[in-house]
Amino acid sequence: MAQKPHLNIVFIGHVDHGKSTTVGRLLVDTGVIRPEEIEKFRAEAEAKGKATFEFAWVMDDLKEERERGVTIDIAHRRFDTQKYYFTIIDAPGHRDFVKNMITGTSQADGAVLVCSAAEGIQEQTREHIFLSRTLGVSQLIVAINKMDRQEVAYSQKKYETIVEEMTKLLKNVGFKVDTQIVFIPISAYKDDNINKASPNMPWFKGPTLLQALDNMKVPEKPTGKPLRLPVQDVYTITGIGTVPVGRVETGTLKVGDKITFEPSGKTGEIKSVEMHHEQVTEAIPGDNVGFNVRGIDKNDIHRGDVAGPASAPPTVVESFTANIQVLNHPSVITVGYTPVFHCHTAQVACEFTAILKRLDPKTGQVAEENPATLKTGDAAVVQITPKRPLVLEKYKEFPQLGRFAIRDMGQTVAAGVVVDLKKRGAA
Repeated sequence: MAQKPHLNIVFIGHVDHGKSTTVGRLLVDTGVIRPEEIEKFRAEAEAKGKATFEFAWVMDDLKEERERGVTIDIAHRRFDTQKYYFTIIDAPGHRDFVKNMITGTSQADGAVLVCSAAEGIQEQTREHIFLSRTLGVSQLIVAINKMDRQEVAYSQKKYETIVEEMTKLLKNVGFKVDTQIVFIPISAYKDDNINKASPNMPWFKGPTLLQALDNMKVPEKPTGKPLRLPVQDVYTITGIGTVPVGRVETGTLKVGDKITFEPSGKTGEIKSVEMHHEQVTEAIPGDNVGFNVRGIDKNDIHRGDVAGPASAPPTVVESFTANIQVLNHPSVITVGYTPVFHCHTAQVACEFTAILKRLDPKTGQVAEENPATLKTGDAAVVQITPKRPLVLEKYKEFPQLGRFAIRDMGQTVAAGVVVDLKKRGAA
């Protein structure tokens, strides 16, 4: 049987706006989870005084499964629509989302932004919209959730007000609202507009959530580029040996290939590749795989390493120039500031060694040369020096390895892309 095309999807939005419930509902409506499992969760939720949480627990149950480390493709849940098979990238807790989505373990092919109709746009709604844009998500479904709530009462006016505010916000960060965005009023809890059109909102003529997911486009697979596979974890499996796990971002991964891991500098040959618990001979961009490498020991490589062909290894940078946007910094950024950069699966402290230009965030034109400081809301061109070896590529050549987020004090302070770089050891 031919495999359906595959898309990775991330669920984003403010805490408690119903991401987990929406995911849980999708998994029920697509038959991944049996209704009796939900009934079991419902009884447990009510017993604990958490009525209406049963769908959310579907994903939380996965968290435990994940912590027990049962399987290789642990952070992912699959569901199928008529047209595609989707991988949901990780249970959508706020901190998880920021860490996982940014580090690019999961450059999502599309995102579902869940926003509560009762509360409207909140701080994390803004942050997640901005991040998804900076991190290259080009297809976005905005699900206005909780339409069933008493204070909303399936009101078309309430929905349209939020759509209007959201449109403004999306345009501001550079989304093309007409071609890249779909708005849908839903109630994940009551199953309105998820799988079938809701009788409670006859005024809405657009697609259901599942139809909108099926209308997404599969991005072109960059198979013609050299392999780049950021390592997410490294396991030792009895009878097999060392098994790195990660997602193919570009190129292909084939049994028999000779590959190099950077910045570790270790080289080996691929003995086997596994995906969704099945052996495959080749993996392509978007595939989450585990693979066994001859000649590599568990202690040789680590999360944050990137695998590439021995003939065209990943680039280890001495320093790099980047375009950044400051999202949320409590004071100002100056030269010498050294926060943690999250790039693909790596997390490395990096120092701001020069602030070259401040840009007008709307036009991208230079507003000031060599400013002394940057503050929240500023866009800028900066020079950065990692404090330990780090693999990065130019955003234009390998977008998946050319974007990053900057985290400090438990929050995302900025995000950006690599414009230029100096290779380690280059004159």
